[in-house]
Amino acid sequence: MSDEIEKTSSPDEMKVNISAKGLSPEDRKMLNSIYWRSFTEYCFWAGEAEAGSDGFIYSLMPAFKRFYKSDEDRTKAMVRHTTWFNMTENVSTFVMGLVAAMERENSEIEDFDVSSINAVKASLMGPLSGVGDAVFWGVLRVIAAAVGISIGATGSVLGPILFLLIYNIPSMLCRWWMLILGYKLGSSFLSKAYESGVMGIIMKAASILGLIMIGAMSASFVKFSCALSIPVPNTDAVKVQTYLDAIFKGLVPISLTLFCTWLLQKKVNVVWLILGIMALGLLFGMTGVVSA
Repeated sequence: MSDEIEKTSSPDEMKVNISAKGLSPEDRKMLNSIYWRSFTEYCFWAGEAEAGSDGFIYSLMPAFKRFYKSDEDRTKAMVRHTTWFNMTENVSTFVMGLVAAMERENSEIEDFDVSSINAVKASLMGPLSGVGDAVFWGVLRVIAAAVGISIGATGSVLGPILFLLIYNIPSMLCRWWMLILGYKLGSSFLSKAYESGVMGIIMKAASILGLIMIGAMSASFVKFSCALSIPVPNTDAVKVQTYLDAIFKGLVPISLTLFCTWLLQKKVNVVWLILGIMALGLLFGMTGVVSA
């Protein structure tokens, strides 16, 4: 892989190295600072008013200080980014790198359209959050939880440790790579992503994979075994669970999962859901409805 952005013979094709090679020492120092500051992006959460704008400004301060020499220009840059911003943290560094590149262009080009900076930020919030939520919240977190719960259920302390490692290592690497990618691509990314159809393909694939993983985890960890039986003359009693399995294998677990999903969509607090399931489990266990 090359150290810098290399254009092929076709102007619509581009190869990008997501490593920091080829960047100047000043660029590396700035991007390192932005990277570590990005972990505080939502520490200054202000709800619907500004969301993560304060954290976004704090993360981009190294770029403002480097590209703007006067306090007035830095103040203008900070005010410019007080607009509402909300994106999946794991991929939001791409926008930070992109904005840093655009702020550099603004400091170098006299007639640069500064309104395009916030326009790019706003246009990327939806698509990138869709990909980020599907990959990190819908897939990676589910896989990490499945591994952690499976090992933790045996009483091993490795359960929570593996959960944290499986989720956070890819997340931290993605933050860095996306930051470098955004800074190297600059403002040309948006048009190329939509023209090539890459963004749509990634979102669809991530959504499908996320649904598969959620379905697999529900089938693996949501269990129900009915202990009731129906007496039959002159033969052994027939268990109710046999009839349930004949109708649909895992009928009760999937029904419970879909019911909880429906309640979450109705804005029912997840704490009440947990307490309700615990109470239902205790009731069924004490009355002998379910078997151990």
